[in-house]
Amino acid sequence: MSILHTLTAASRAQQEIKKSRFLAVADAVSDAEAAQAFLARNADPTAHHNCWAWRVGQAYRFSDDGEPTGTAGKPILQAIDGQGLDRVVVVVTRWFGGIRLGTGGLVRAYGGTAALCLRQGEKTPLREMVPATLTCLFGDLALLQARIGAQAGVDIQGTSFSETGAEWSLAIPQDMADTMARLVSDLTHGRAHLSFDR
Repeated sequence: MSILHTLTAASRAQQEIKKSRFLAVADAVSDAEAAQAFLARNADPTAHHNCWAWRVGQAYRFSDDGEPTGTAGKPILQAIDGQGLDRVVVVVTRWFGGIRLGTGGLVRAYGGTAALCLRQGEKTPLREMVPATLTCLFGDLALLQARIGAQAGVDIQGTSFSETGAEWSLAIPQDMADTMARLVSDLTHGRAHLSFDR
């Protein structure tokens, strides 16, 4: 399975095609609400069309915003998918220049402007996270906090304490799960336990 990527920062690209101006703006989003908020901020009410698409995991949406059906939103989504991206939103704004492009021309213009914008953006790999629970004694707490806190990608989501020690809720990149379990066991000579809620 190939690793999906997302954008590390907003990206922009602009093209003029037969006197129509196309401006694409893209960014990373965490969920549908963030995508809608991005669209509300970046759609230009003075433009003729603000066509868009977003994907977050299996969820996706797109809009042709008045262009002929299938000529704008879907090609933008195909640009996202074609570059192996996830958790990304793209809006392509069009200012009509007076020359009709036809359905094929619109597909190429919207999809091409979105693809150009995404190609220019800086990307980072998305890592599949797995929830985990770490149980340890008080004597091992400081060492584990220091070593696990230093692991890039590991997210300590919460800690609760008992009479003898602590229990942490973690999110660990799936590709690091086995390594982290060994690290916890080795550091504490088997006293601490890392279990995965898969």
